[in-house]
Amino acid sequence: IAATLEGMLQVIEADFLRWEDFDKAARVASHSELGVIELMPVADARTYAFKYVNGHPSNHRLGLPTVNAFGALAEVHTGVPLLLSELTLTTALRTAAVSVLAARVLARPGSRRMALIGNGAQSEFQALAFHHLLGITELSLYDIDARATARLVRHLEGSGLQVRTCGSVAQAVRDADIVTTVTADKSQATVLLPHHIAPGMHLNAVGGDCPGKTELHPEVVRQASTFVEYEPQTRIEGELQQMPADYRVTELWP
Repeated sequence: IAATLEGMLQVIEADFLRWEDFDKAARVASHSELGVIELMPVADARTYAFKYVNGHPSNHRLGLPTVNAFGALAEVHTGVPLLLSELTLTTALRTAAVSVLAARVLARPGSRRMALIGNGAQSEFQALAFHHLLGITELSLYDIDARATARLVRHLEGSGLQVRTCGSVAQAVRDADIVTTVTADKSQATVLLPHHIAPGMHLNAVGGDCPGKTELHPEVVRQASTFVEYEPQTRIEGELQQMPADYRVTELWP
């Protein structure tokens, strides 16, 4: 998995360096009370791709995955499909790789301690990516569901990470260089509060991924320098929903 993540990170970084070559659009989303289904299109002069992805946090009660994804790749000049692929695992890997790419640029050098708030399926990929690609050695875990944390601890056995479980967000983030939030509940949550934040801390806020869903207290966002992948998309989902239209952000690609 380390080699796979490193390879993905290199490809993604190369794409950021030619970001303006892509024809991009914000996700096309269909929302329901229990979740969201989204289409994500992108193209350059040679190829066109889309991904279908859902997010239904309560699916676990039905014995179903909370996220499913698939997608296709096609030639632009003929429209002929080249590839149809399952993308659920790819989504998890890609999210983790981009998190590390941002941290390589934005986190303080020598970061070794990370707090991981939200210990569901995505958290394992975040933990492994930050360990293998950024050198994180100490991991503090917290989830409102202790069973999720216990499962993550089992999955990380033998990874080389020093893992400790915590009883609160405040305990988990204490002395952390990086805080990754990857919670699942579709709600206007405030997982991180202003008093949790220390100077120089890098926040990797992953879980606020659809309209109506946040993880950070508005004052945390207000005090931070905020970097996003694609501004038109992040204006309608995630933490920027809480901010005025003139709140300034920086896209990661420059």
